[in-house]
Amino acid sequence: MARTRDRSTYRCGECGHTPPRWVGRCPECQAWGTVVEVGAGPVGLRPLAAAVTAGAVTAAARPIAEIDVEAARARSTGVGELDRVLGGGLVPGAVLLLAGEPGVGKSTLLLEVASRYAAAGEAPALVVTGEESAAQVRLRAERTGALHPRLYLAAETDLAAVLGHVEAVSPGLLVVDSVQTVASPAAEGAAGGVTQVRAVAAALIAAAKERGMATVLVGHVTKDGAIAGPRVLEHLVDVVLQFEGERHSTLRLVRAAKNRFGPADEVGCFELTDGGIDGLPDPSGLFLSRRAEPVPGTCVTVTVEGRRPLLTEVQALVARSTLATPRRAVSGLDSSRVAMVLAVLERRAGVRLGESDVFSATVGGVRVTEPAADLAVALAVASAARDAPLPASVIAVGEVGLSGELRPVGGVGRRLAEAARLGFSHALVPPDPGPVPDGMRVTEVSDLRAALRALRAPKGPAARADERSRAGPKLHAVHDPVLDR
Repeated sequence: MARTRDRSTYRCGECGHTPPRWVGRCPECQAWGTVVEVGAGPVGLRPLAAAVTAGAVTAAARPIAEIDVEAARARSTGVGELDRVLGGGLVPGAVLLLAGEPGVGKSTLLLEVASRYAAAGEAPALVVTGEESAAQVRLRAERTGALHPRLYLAAETDLAAVLGHVEAVSPGLLVVDSVQTVASPAAEGAAGGVTQVRAVAAALIAAAKERGMATVLVGHVTKDGAIAGPRVLEHLVDVVLQFEGERHSTLRLVRAAKNRFGPADEVGCFELTDGGIDGLPDPSGLFLSRRAEPVPGTCVTVTVEGRRPLLTEVQALVARSTLATPRRAVSGLDSSRVAMVLAVLERRAGVRLGESDVFSATVGGVRVTEPAADLAVALAVASAARDAPLPASVIAVGEVGLSGELRPVGGVGRRLAEAARLGFSHALVPPDPGPVPDGMRVTEVSDLRAALRALRAPKGPAARADERSRAGPKLHAVHDPVLDR
């Protein structure tokens, strides 16, 4: 008989790998600090194979055409922008994970969703809060107008108590705020740990599937913006939503990172106000500046978020630098792409930027990472460098290559139609844009130099004064007979 002895075992909370001893970094998934001790177990000779016999089934297999699909129909949440992201609404039995930074508005949005779900009259809604007291949530509901007699509220951090509330209320929608604050006595570790989050999420998912109850789990994020807890949590749930927004802006964006019931690239726009959070079906006006006359250093482009075209204004400022290394500051844009566009602009289009500070940003707090905004960034910087404003009726769409060529982008027709709807009449696009909407004049440009020639304007007084200061006093030419030969 083989000798057995007890020893501690270790397991990675991210991938499940079991190293022979504790290590700071998992050798399988390369994650830091995820290997934890899971207890002692007998070590000895293991059987080479285990016999598994057939067991009882929960439901007999049926032809796929006979499966009833009505139970999987999405129910509207009452919030149009959230329905857009979810692909129509909440599916009974679906489990959603909503993650975002603290204070971005997750609890406010879900309280509004729960109130409207309860007002629909199909089934009550239950909100379980583990971060606030019931009185605090009640005050927020009064302020946002989310009070309803069929909306139930409980403040619990114990998993058994949460499941008890579910049995008592029988809700059609369950909101748990947040999953990191709920703990199970049957699992090891403190609340929010890898083992606890996995156990709590598994129990709530099992309850949601068994009762056909739509469940929304609020998740925390790390300082890098990733969802806290084990990565397996994202695999277990049906939908993963990211709630984005800056503290100094009222704009909030909800993006679908995973969606088993609809598109996974859609985005919803919201505005956070004193009275709650409201959907923005037409948010393009938030990303444009309102001014009487055009100013240098601005250019409008059309980005596509999911299936929605959004007009976004890109601003740039070019100033003479007093430092040995000029500054490059970016806000709302991809810094690596802006650096590439600046290099192409100087090397291929002849715009001198090596001795100047360059600042670029977007309007309204929106973040633009799409390559289709490259041309707008380049034109805004060139306009700021020349101190010459671009026409107010012009938009620019196109990706800039390293050789200065303009590459085509997708959805040009939708972009031009949205620009024409908001009053723009001239567009600079790469060759072969496709159908052009009525009232829109399109100029096809093949490279960056052609785009600058199409919008060439006389230089402003600031640019002429800057060129005179750079040139310095004029020097008379001195001819050397040796050099002349």
